[in-house]
Amino acid sequence: MKRKYKFTTDKARKFTKHNVDLVVYGENVPETNVVHVSVEEGHFQEFYDEKSWFIYYIYEGNGTFVLNDEKIEVKATDLVTIPSKTRIHYFGKMKMVLTVFPAFDEKNERHIRFVDKTESPYFKG
Repeated sequence: MKRKYKFTTDKARKFTKHNVDLVVYGENVPETNVVHVSVEEGHFQEFYDEKSWFIYYIYEGNGTFVLNDEKIEVKATDLVTIPSKTRIHYFGKMKMVLTVFPAFDEKNERHIRFVDKTESPYFKG
């Protein structure tokens, strides 16, 4: 089988999930996924993954990640590494590159709860 080395945005799957715009590259590569993440207000679902690590590189904007109830302020050029089984949600306006290792598999994702926008430190009611 011929190895694929290059993945382009026109072949990537694009969708919105829980208020987050996602572009998934190399979706058929079992070892890892790379995802472009664009968020205007936050990811309003708290979840964790049974097997995968989530590694976010923030290249634009700022926000707050909430990892197992710990609030972590982030800004452009920060790297956030999140081990499997860590509860995740976040707030803010950011553009990020997300690496998921091993590759995301929906059967390993566990929904905890939907997060209300009023929980955001950036909420302007």
